[in-house]
Amino acid sequence: MKATASNDLRALARQPGFSRYLASRLATSVASQMQLVAVGWQVYDITRDPLDLGLIGLSQFLPFVLLILPAGHAADSRRREGLLALCYGAECLCAAALFWLTLQGLTGVWPIFGIMILFGAARAFAMPTGQALLPNLVPAALFGRAVAINSSTWQLSTVIGPALGGFLYLAGPEFVYGTSVVLMAVSAWLMAGVHTPGGPARAQAVSLDSLLEGLRFVFRRRIVLGAVSLDLFAVLLGGATALLPAYASDILHVGPDGLGLLRAAPGLGAAVVAAWLTWRPLAGRMGPAMLWGVAVFGLATTVFGLSEHFLVSLGALAVLGAADMISVYIRHILVQLETPDAIRGRVSAVSAVFIGASNELGEFESGLTAAWWGIRPAVLFGGLASLGIAMLWARLFPELATLDRPKLP
Repeated sequence: MKATASNDLRALARQPGFSRYLASRLATSVASQMQLVAVGWQVYDITRDPLDLGLIGLSQFLPFVLLILPAGHAADSRRREGLLALCYGAECLCAAALFWLTLQGLTGVWPIFGIMILFGAARAFAMPTGQALLPNLVPAALFGRAVAINSSTWQLSTVIGPALGGFLYLAGPEFVYGTSVVLMAVSAWLMAGVHTPGGPARAQAVSLDSLLEGLRFVFRRRIVLGAVSLDLFAVLLGGATALLPAYASDILHVGPDGLGLLRAAPGLGAAVVAAWLTWRPLAGRMGPAMLWGVAVFGLATTVFGLSEHFLVSLGALAVLGAADMISVYIRHILVQLETPDAIRGRVSAVSAVFIGASNELGEFESGLTAAWWGIRPAVLFGGLASLGIAMLWARLFPELATLDRPKLP
């Protein structure tokens, strides 16, 4: 096993473009995580209203939903690496706008929401394009290990970014945004240097039929539908991380540096699991592992909701991230390997709506329920609901509950 893992890792390192892709993704992900910490703390510091924390997520969710199907079509009819470089450039401009507004002495939150709408639009194109690009960069035999490494890169950013953002915020939010601008500019430059063999698939005329092809494919493949909808409802109901600024300030009584560590804890737990999966990819019983991952995610969220101690809260968030990593890893392999390359962008777009946008909508749901019931009841509701979703999906999608491993392309 060790020899096979070492050989596969060396083979991946020799793939043209894969290393640049990973470095680019790491840079923009660290910058985005830093930015989330700064935006959340800055907004809550201005208004002291947990509903506004939910509006940060909603402002990114709305453009995501409106643009995601055209974005999937673009990912199937344009060079994916070039489109992704443009998306990272647009994210850099959003960070620059936050930097400039902060230097001007920002006192209201609506300009921040406006910039996050633009940031959500860029993400709408970046997420399906990046997901669809990865299988073009590595051989099919190495794809499972490439997914684990790619996930490790993302999770590393969720450890580094929030912690770095929280500590930099002590000097002022402009230091966080300025650093984000530099990292996102580097990310766009790196991605512009990625080249895949051949060209994009033959461009299709934009029509309602072509835009909906990915959606039709997902609903035809029940196992894919079950996997992506499981994440949609679990994250939608269990999005406790949106309330971390309020939790840090009002319940755990820590500052922005403590918030950064709380933000980093799920990434740390996920990074440990991702590193393990890089060395020992799952070989079977992937469906049950995904369902158990969501169940443990719900239990860890519940523990976090009950905790009033900083270290216990950090531990619960780390377990939450570790459990989520298992289901993320399996979903990504299943969706990409079950999908023909010609429609992979559009199917990735549908998956992104279910998976990626559910984070932002989940943040809005958490902010709304916190405004209604209070911070702690909102988190407890989300954790218990996620646990219930895992049990319900095991019955609704028996093919998912018995999945051993996805089909190879």
